[in-house]
Amino acid sequence: MIELKRQFYDFLVSWKARKRQECLLVKGARQIGKTYIIEKFGRENYDSFIEINFVEEPDFRSVFDGNLDTDTICAGISAIRPDVRFVPGRTLMFFDEVQECPNVRTAFKFLALDGRYDVVASGSLLGIKYKSKRKDREPKSVAVGFERQVSMHSLSFEEFLWAKGYLPGQIEDLRKRYLGREPVPEALNTKFHALVREYAVVGGMPEVVRGYVENRHFGDVQREQEKILAAYIDDIHKYAAAVDVPKIERCFRAMPLILSKENRKFKYSEVEKGATARKYLSSVDWLRDSGLASQAECVNVALPGLAGYVNDGWFKLYLSDVGLLCASYGMLVKRQILDGTLKGTVKGGIYENLVAGILARNGIPLRYYRNGDSEVEFLVESAEGVIPVEVKAQTGRTLSLDKLLRDESIPYGYKLVGGNVGISGKKIAIPHYMAMFIQPAN
Repeated sequence: MIELKRQFYDFLVSWKARKRQECLLVKGARQIGKTYIIEKFGRENYDSFIEINFVEEPDFRSVFDGNLDTDTICAGISAIRPDVRFVPGRTLMFFDEVQECPNVRTAFKFLALDGRYDVVASGSLLGIKYKSKRKDREPKSVAVGFERQVSMHSLSFEEFLWAKGYLPGQIEDLRKRYLGREPVPEALNTKFHALVREYAVVGGMPEVVRGYVENRHFGDVQREQEKILAAYIDDIHKYAAAVDVPKIERCFRAMPLILSKENRKFKYSEVEKGATARKYLSSVDWLRDSGLASQAECVNVALPGLAGYVNDGWFKLYLSDVGLLCASYGMLVKRQILDGTLKGTVKGGIYENLVAGILARNGIPLRYYRNGDSEVEFLVESAEGVIPVEVKAQTGRTLSLDKLLRDESIPYGYKLVGGNVGISGKKIAIPHYMAMFIQPAN
């Protein structure tokens, strides 16, 4: 079985070296590889690695029902698992599926202040238990100041390239051309356009990518993605409050339809005829908080401090993994994406979701510009200012981007295209695959 290299591993190594009094909480949707990469990090960087999964080993939940000081917790763990070793300064405690034992998060304060052992926890569907009637799934309190939350995603496009055998040096050559705004040799450009289309179809779910790299069978890819989509529906039924389940499921199933129509905002009427925000807004919140969807906020001013210009009530939703979106459309659409013959608004929705996922994995908050009749898919706050990013499934006119670039405060803008690098005034055309190089302000 091939080993998937993940950028999140480097983050964990950096966290270990720089952290102070804090525990790490890793959030993200199911089946994106959280457990795998934390296990690898723990076994390779500590003398003692203690892993507790509260789904597989529910007896450990009782350890956190009483006193939460470090010695009491360690005694409780060793009573259930006598062979564990607690080595001060060289032990990582990993609490997995922590949503099943939320008092672990209350204990973070005491574990962090004690400081003898490093602590990482992970889970799915965190932050949404307040919508459930299961009060036993809510922490007594959250250790503010002692809990660092980070989000993890399925594989990025760059990680997908690594899985296929591309070396960092080969990708770095493209990065230099991106920074220098130099055209890519045509054969290489054609190859990487094919690769980013392949990534759109396969997506970044680890088991899907691993199976595809080993067998290169798109039928198997589709079947595995359908299993994941079904598992996500099951999670909605398992974890959401009963009264909310039908609404959340309808929203989730409606997302491919809404994206295919290239709507200017998420339309509740596409979920259910005559539906309003009052009925469905909490369902949108659930999908976002669970990691199943990413939400892009609408802003009407393209100035630094974009968070201060959010247009409440206007937003877009993207599936957290573009491969799962393509799986929702079926094999015929996938074949046409791969050979570059797909037409219509479905294509536009797929490419928009593709770029949204790439930007989100680079730590860029998803925001789009809407003012009057002008709309640009994404705005990025960089060290140079606000950079508009327009996404074209192939090529085409960019009236909204052109209008926005007349603003002197905008240094330049990107037009993501199915062609090569090119410059026209302040407008820079770059291939879709180069979105992986767009970075936020530090």
